[in-house]
This record gives sequence, C-alpha cells and structure tokens, in this order.
Amino acid sequence: MEDRSSRIKSIFEQLGIKDLNPGACSCINSWISDPEGKDLPSLDPASGKNLAFTRLATGATYERILENAEGTFRSWRSVPAPRRGLLVRDLGNALRDVREPLGELIALEMGKIKAEGIGEVQEMIDICDFAVGLSRQLYGLTMHSERPGHRMYEQWHPLGTIGIITSFNFPAAVWAWNVAIAAVCGNTMLWNPSSSTNLVAVAFQHVANRVMEKHDAGGVFNLVAGSGRTIGETMLNDKRIPLISFTGSVSIGRHVGTTVSQRLGRSILELGGNNAVIVSDEADLDLALRAILFGAVGTAGQRCTSTRRVIAQKKIAGELTERLVNAYGQVRIGDPLDDETLMGPLVNRKAVDEMM
Repeated sequence: MEDRSSRIKSIFEQLGIKDLNPGACSCINSWISDPEGKDLPSLDPASGKNLAFTRLATGATYERILENAEGTFRSWRSVPAPRRGLLVRDLGNALRDVREPLGELIALEMGKIKAEGIGEVQEMIDICDFAVGLSRQLYGLTMHSERPGHRMYEQWHPLGTIGIITSFNFPAAVWAWNVAIAAVCGNTMLWNPSSSTNLVAVAFQHVANRVMEKHDAGGVFNLVAGSGRTIGETMLNDKRIPLISFTGSVSIGRHVGTTVSQRLGRSILELGGNNAVIVSDEADLDLALRAILFGAVGTAGQRCTSTRRVIAQKKIAGELTERLVNAYGQVRIGDPLDDETLMGPLVNRKAVDEMM
C-alpha cells in the first residue's frame, strides 16, 4: 500500500492535483474557489478511499465564467483558422509530455486499467492532430451568380460558446473530441465534467492553461465542475449556449435533447448502447473470442460501445460459449494501476448495485 500511495502522490505532483482543488477556471490559470461551493470527494474505486476534494461551482461562478468565455469568443472568432490550429497543435504536444501520468490518473479515479487510460490520452492527441489539419480545410462552395460580374460563396461561421457535458467512462477523450474541432472552428468552450472524475478535469485544465498562456488565448477552454442538477441544468436552459454536446445515458440524453430543442438550441448526443457481436459458422473463433472478451470487459463493461450480447449460429454456439466461459475465468480483476490487471473495478457503489 505504501508503494501505491507513493505512486499516487507522484501522479498528483506531476499534474498539479492538490488535497483541495478549485473546480472552476477561466482565463489563464484564473482558478475560482467558490466560497459557496460544496467540497466533493473523489473516491478511488479500487479501494473506496478518498483521493482528494474538488470545490464545486455555484450559479454565481457559472455566470462569471460564461461571461468571460463569451468575451473571448468575440476576439477568438477573428483569429485566422490556421493560427487557431497552432493552439490545438500545442495542446496535443502538451498532452504528449504528460501522457503516462494523465493516463494513470484516469485509471486511478475512473477504474479502467492503466493501458486503457493511457490509450484514452492517445485518442486526445490523435484528435488534436486531426483538427490541426482541419484548420486549413474549412472550405466553402463558390457559385456563379445570375448577376454579371458577381460570384457567390459560402463561409462557415463559429457558433459561440458551446457547452460540453462529459461522462465518467471517458472523462478526457470526449472533452478533446469536442474542443479540438470546436477551437479550430473559432468557438470557445464551457466544460461540465462528470462528478465522479473531477480530478481528471482539473488535471486537463492545468494542461490547457499552459497552452492558452503560450498563445495569449485565455478563455478558450473553461471548466465549471458542478452537479448536473445545478450547473448541468443551467447549461441546458441557457440561450447563450447555442450547442450542447452531451455524453451519458439514454434516459438523460432524452432530457438533454428535449430541453435544448425547446429553446431552439442544438445538441450532440453520444448515448448508451446495447451492442451485439454476430458470429457466423465461418468465423475465426480465436479472433471472435478476443473481440468479444475485450469488448465486454474493457472499462468493466461501462462503455457505450461495450459488448452486451453475442448472436452466434447454432453450429458454433456451444464451442464459443465454452471458450468464453474459460476465457472469463482467466481475466484478472484488481487494481487498475497494476500492469497485470485486465479489468478494473466499477466506478462506484451505485454502479455495482445497478449492475447486480
């Protein structure tokens, strides 16, 4: 346990995580410790012990950060897209510098194994690389006009300050998928992370702050950690936020889509699934076995893409079932920071109860 404690301490030191962390940030390193906010513990799902606390934001802090993000948008939208791409390029490079400790923090706070946590950070790096190229490809059509000496063209404009509400199972990658593309298009962002993974959000905001400072672009990436019933609902109903990107359950997704549409806003919804693997008589059962097993036990089955059903033809169903049962018996469940662990714990007690 002492060795694990030292490891956790090292991760926190590398990423700027304190015993008590402000949960709101706007501008460059302008952290806001809301005096009215609740101190929420982040629990280690492998041990049930408290890792650190995050001071949640209240409505007053939300207003302060949104106003700043809107102010930044008015200048950021006028920065040429290729220059906006340079900020995203440097964000990807900053993530490369701390890929391993960031991946370990994801594993520690969320429960997915270390290899998956580091892989999630790599997904963030990859989308930054993609978005940098996109910053030079914001094309529009040119068209002939019926008026002599005239041409028509289309030009895409940014929306404004967009809201990003992320889930615990991919506490970092989903944020990057949104902000990398939104930033090169000229938008500013307001991030409301899952309450189960606030420390991950704080760590990534530290990285984003360093990049914004380098580019004198404070206010592009903004963090507002708070409960879904307060900050989340405020974002859904706020007419100043033209688009909400939400990742989570189908039931909450219905609420998000309905609420945002009532004010004629836009929403991007990434929701849960009930995914099946179909296995034919001619399938390579070795490949099928690995695909099914990883699809089901990866992230302890807590992904929207997790395998939940197998549809197999009768000829091979018996053999496949027997091999799956044997394979499951070899899955080592334990500490997600242990290199030998193949499946970490569920994120919290509520998740265990719902699974049972």
